[in-house]
Amino acid sequence: MRVSIGRWWIGLAFALGVAACSSGTEQDGGTSTAQGTAKIDGEFLATGGDGSDWAAASYSYAEQRFSPLDQINTDNVGNLGVAWSAELPDARAQEATPIVVDGVMYVTGPWSKVFAFDARNGEPLWTFDPEVPRSVLQNTCCDAVNRGVAVWRGKLYLGTLDGRLIALDAITGAQLWSEQTTDPDRPYTITGVPRVVNNRVIIGNGGAEFGVRGYVSAYDANTGGLEWRFYTVPNPDGEPDGAASDEVLQTAARTWSENGQWRESGGGGTVWDSIVYDHELNQLYIGVGNGSPWNHGVRSDGQGDNLFLSSIVALNPDTGEYLWHYQETPGETWDYTATQSMILTDLEIDGETRQVILHAPKNGFFFVIDRETGSLISAETFVDGVNWATGYNLETGRPIENPAARYYRTGEMFIANPGPIGAHNWHPMAFSPLTGLAYIPANTVPQAFLPPTSDDHSALSPIGFNTGTNLEDGALPRDEATLRALISTVRGQLVAWDPVAQEARWTVDYPTPWNGGILTTAGNLVFQGTATGQFKAYAADTGEELWSMDVQSGVLAGASTFLIDGVQHIAFTTGRGGAFQITAGAADITAGEVPNVPRLIVLRLDGTGVLPDAPDTERELLDPPESTGTPAQIARGQQLYLRYCMVCHGEGAVGGGINPDIRFSGYLTGDTAWRDVVIGGSLAANGMPGFSDVLTPDLAEVIRLYVIDKANEDIARLRARREEEAQADTPS
Repeated sequence: MRVSIGRWWIGLAFALGVAACSSGTEQDGGTSTAQGTAKIDGEFLATGGDGSDWAAASYSYAEQRFSPLDQINTDNVGNLGVAWSAELPDARAQEATPIVVDGVMYVTGPWSKVFAFDARNGEPLWTFDPEVPRSVLQNTCCDAVNRGVAVWRGKLYLGTLDGRLIALDAITGAQLWSEQTTDPDRPYTITGVPRVVNNRVIIGNGGAEFGVRGYVSAYDANTGGLEWRFYTVPNPDGEPDGAASDEVLQTAARTWSENGQWRESGGGGTVWDSIVYDHELNQLYIGVGNGSPWNHGVRSDGQGDNLFLSSIVALNPDTGEYLWHYQETPGETWDYTATQSMILTDLEIDGETRQVILHAPKNGFFFVIDRETGSLISAETFVDGVNWATGYNLETGRPIENPAARYYRTGEMFIANPGPIGAHNWHPMAFSPLTGLAYIPANTVPQAFLPPTSDDHSALSPIGFNTGTNLEDGALPRDEATLRALISTVRGQLVAWDPVAQEARWTVDYPTPWNGGILTTAGNLVFQGTATGQFKAYAADTGEELWSMDVQSGVLAGASTFLIDGVQHIAFTTGRGGAFQITAGAADITAGEVPNVPRLIVLRLDGTGVLPDAPDTERELLDPPESTGTPAQIARGQQLYLRYCMVCHGEGAVGGGINPDIRFSGYLTGDTAWRDVVIGGSLAANGMPGFSDVLTPDLAEVIRLYVIDKANEDIARLRARREEEAQADTPS
């Protein structure tokens, strides 16, 4: 690990000031004189304070991302300007919401790095680099991202991409302890934010696409000792784990087939993002992910609900004991995770005040769930065109499925809406208790599902995604007119949703999905960054756009707001990446058009700061070798590319500006150099593994021939388009 101190005299001043005021004990979280991160305990996180700080990723235990601050409001938001900005390393997805406590800002970036700044002026205080090996990239479904730190009693807690949970001293950035929470020999990752509850740090993990078994763990906040673990999928060997989940998994095992690939893969069910603590009921809610592999027919012989996949599970936070669950997508087969942000609130429904969870997961339905019992109150679609189910039976809590959606039973293609990107992905939604509305960063990205037609599709691969589906026959067409027509169906929205009436109050349409997370405030404002490079403010009650700023790069994460010397500020990061922008290829209209600038931006009213000049997005034309592959070789190469390469280098070999665009690669010019990379693993240290376990040199060569052919086709198309544009610009 590496800790670097910037402007050490500022760091020392903060250290002396905070240390002088941090007189509380470890057990009670401090006295009323505690300041800085020492004051952040369960009592503080129950409310989030008065808005001066933003001490948790979603502000408070209720995870509403609502701030009571109203200095910036509908009357003056047009006067927002830059207070300061800071350039960040690593031009990959920036997914963390900045944390601010008593004038110190903490933000994480790719490769699990942590940065501390003076929130008044952007002076760097310290940087912590856990030195994650770049080879771990091969185990990431969705970029080398991190969504932030948790703060508790003078410490920061960080989950790392290689599965560690680390405690840092909040003043100096020094590592206090580190625990490996996953088996390093399995393709686990951590990208989510830890939560701290009753002096326990709760953390999950990811990796379902690659073949792992999900669980969530609790560690002692002071020592890092493991206190309890809850597995979300039964033990494939039928043995007890000695974990808090043992008893309930005996029942859950009946919802899985006796055979099926889950016994080899682990079944998935990773808890990779949303973990929410209900301080009123002392319950912990975890959102459980998709199955491994996706295809229910391969995973579990098409049998059973497969608990606890795609479920919200309530646990006792002190023991990990199971309390209740609600499964949103029984027999999950479309990558419909339930890991998306959960919000706690009270709603008046049919004349009765109900304590509820609000949830808008990938599957396109907005759920209102009784958080004491787990019973379903209501569920309606929050995006248009959802076609895997027509609704939910409120008596049984089960979806009313479209039979055609079970593609492994029909043997036919099913174009699912939503697809695996989801109607709502990880980008956090928000809720305003003033308007009673939830604000959802929504997507429309359909995807074709086909049953496996060969062992390539259904066998468990030691490297790459394991979906159990036929991805290649559902690829985007190479015909440009058809391609453009399909891309036009891919879009994004900001949806203001009334959870009581279960309908949209207003929506904002975007030309592309993958827009940023939401912040809402008592100033009747909703803030959101966009994939096309703007940061916007809307009236929370009407949806009227009040202000917009060009921030030069896509915005993914949610913003935070806080006071500095009594003045309200807003902070957010820019930087492109994540699942859609890595995999989408030509379907991502921002690729090559919107720069990828990793940056932290802080705003205030009448701010006079100026961002650096935007980078030039103009790229040199492709200059690939001549296409020499036969039609059969190119077709086979496309199949293999889609099976093993697409999830990092983009559909159709069109890079998204995050990982290398291999149409431009110098390795295309020779079969030997290409083979050294693809088979020999010569770039493994950069995150590009060798595929010798699944590919022969001859198969690697046909992938090269496909990429060369696709690059030649794309350059011809681009030249034709430029000629058309030049003719259109020439006066007649």
